[in-house]
This record gives sequence, structure tokens and C-alpha cells, in this order.
Amino acid sequence: MDLGRLRTLRELSLRKTMASVAEALLISPSAVSQQIALLEDEAGVELVERRGRGVRLTPAGLRLVEHAGRVIGILEEAKTDLAELKKTVAGELRVAAFPSVAASLIPPTIRALSQRFPDLVAMFEESEPVDSLAALRAWQTDVAIIDDLTTSAGLAEAQVETLHLFDDRLQVLLPPDHRLADQAHISLQELATERWALDTTSATYSDVIVAACQEAGFEPIINGRCHSFEVVRAMVEAGCSVSINPGLRGRDYIGTLLLKEIRPTITRRIFVAFRSGELRNPAVAGFVEGLRSVVAAMADLKGRIGAAGRPQTEM
Repeated sequence: MDLGRLRTLRELSLRKTMASVAEALLISPSAVSQQIALLEDEAGVELVERRGRGVRLTPAGLRLVEHAGRVIGILEEAKTDLAELKKTVAGELRVAAFPSVAASLIPPTIRALSQRFPDLVAMFEESEPVDSLAALRAWQTDVAIIDDLTTSAGLAEAQVETLHLFDDRLQVLLPPDHRLADQAHISLQELATERWALDTTSATYSDVIVAACQEAGFEPIINGRCHSFEVVRAMVEAGCSVSINPGLRGRDYIGTLLLKEIRPTITRRIFVAFRSGELRNPAVAGFVEGLRSVVAAMADLKGRIGAAGRPQTEM
């Protein structure tokens, strides 16, 4: 059976629609449909059931996806074995990370990696943690930076190793003339009557903020659902809203805005993730080592960065 078609079927099992698979594989939805039809001809059995805009795999399709996962895994393991034996580290390393950490961590890490392995090209793609983790499991990226606020262990589908990088405390973002400007830290309850602007690029992240407000006893009044931090910042600068900002992002330009610690604290843990066993790959190991060095160099920034942890396996 054609390996590319098996990959397409496996993607369909993860992403559920032809359109999302097409976007992930950078092909047209009709090409995805054609790949599946050809695979069904090869298999001699129906593999998917089309339901409206989505599809559901048949029992035969689910069984074939299981086999495809093992086949692709063996091939990737073979690539890692060969990479470990190479004297020259070359080719392409694919990296995915979300915006609020990517801006601080990715450029210096890629620069260090290119100096160590000049024949290796690190390709970065901005992606939210859930999507990055899905891409990692689908062998569409080699390294993913994720957090524990917007990903769930329940999404585990293949063995992935994670290495704790640091803890990042969320902070309240206020205009300079706000009534709470003189306080060193702020409780969410003190913001119950405020209007909120949220960065909804990641629906999961904004859901976390809303849930924290609800746990504090109020439903936030949202007057801005923004698709970038720049718009959130503009809303707060104009005095229209307050917001919650990742602590690491506080290193970036915030103009005259104020960052206040939340009490009790809301902390997200940041991890680098890679497929199990791939630290044997010099390119992956070099990137992770460079990433940890960047984190260590930032460790004195207002106590936001914790000590690097040990690898742990996610099943």
C-alpha cells in the first residue's frame, strides 16, 4: 500500500474532515478525497463513511490506521537510527511553538543551532499547543513547545516525551490610570465589574481565563475578542478593557501598560515535546539543548522562569 495514502488516512482519523487534512498536508480537499478513494481500491474495502462535512472511519479504516501508525513509527525510528550514525547533521528540523513563547525562545535557539550544525535548516511554524502536539503525533513536526493549560493528557495517541522548561505566571494587564494601579498584586474578584479583552487566537487559552473568572465567582464581561495580542494591548491602552497576559510576554513591548501579579497565582508549565526516543537524533538533541540554554539564560528575569526539569513520558 502507498505510504502517502496511509499517512492521509491517519491524518483523517485525527482531524475528522477532508478540509482540515488538506490544510495540514498542503493539498486540496479533492486530492485528499482522491487519496482515500485510491487507498480503498488498494484495500478492497470501504475505509470511511462520509457524514455531512465530516467523515467517520469504518472498522476496517480504524484497523488500517493502527497498522499505519506502526509502519510510520518504524520508518521514523529508522530515520533516527541513521541520523544518529551520520557524521554530518544536515537536512531539515521542523519546530512548532505558540506565539507568546516563540518570540522569546525560538530565534536565539535556531541561531545557536545553525552555528552548531550549519548544514541543518530549522523550519519554524507558529502553532497553538494542541495543534503542535497533533502535528508531532502525525510526524508533521519534530519538536513542539506546549503548555499544560491548553493541552490535555486525554489527547495522547502515541508515545511522546516531554521536558519541562519553565513555569510562567499569568499577569493582569491594566491601563496606567486604572483604579488598581498602585496595588502590587490583584485578585480576580477585584476585576469582576471590569470589561475584558481576550486573545482568542487559542480558544482553549481564552476558555482558561473565563473559567478562572467563573471560579472566582463572576462571569467576565467581554467587550473584545481579539485575534492578536496587539489588538488586546490597544484595547487596554485605550482604557476600554483589562486583560490577562502571559508573564513571558511581559518581556515584549507593552508601552505604558501595567502588569500586576494575580493572587492566587495562575501558572502554566511550559514543555518541549518530541517523539519517544528521538533525543538520539542529533538535530533534535541539539535543538532541545539550545532551547534549555536559552531558558537558563533567562532565569533571572523577575523570577518567572523555573529550573529545567527532567524528561517524562506521556502515554
